[in-house]
Amino acid sequence: MVSIKVLIVEDHADSLEILAIQLQALGYEVIEATTGEEGVGKAQVYHPEIIVMDLGLPGIDGIEATQRLKNNPQTTHIPVIAYTAWPEDKFRSEGERAGMSDFLTKPTTAYRFKSTIEKCLKARAN
Repeated sequence: MVSIKVLIVEDHADSLEILAIQLQALGYEVIEATTGEEGVGKAQVYHPEIIVMDLGLPGIDGIEATQRLKNNPQTTHIPVIAYTAWPEDKFRSEGERAGMSDFLTKPTTAYRFKSTIEKCLKARAN
């Protein structure tokens, strides 16, 4: 079985480590980035099946990084899940306009991550 590559873009080391451990335990191959720029670059190099994107990143934020990914023919097809502590509808609306596929509020469970990833991958396949 080929593992699914998940790119996590998260600037807080503790959150990144916890999320990486959770996703690896679920069988996903994890690629890590700590800035929006790095995330965009790694998406172009590693071609993940899905991206988990924090919104509050240094440099370009998660919204801008998603817009760049969606405007690039190499990465436009990759679903992006927002993962943020900002639950306000404003950020959800901005994320949807940028092309984000779903929105999870920190903290969340491994089960919720798995079901959201599966839902986004299934939607992309259809």
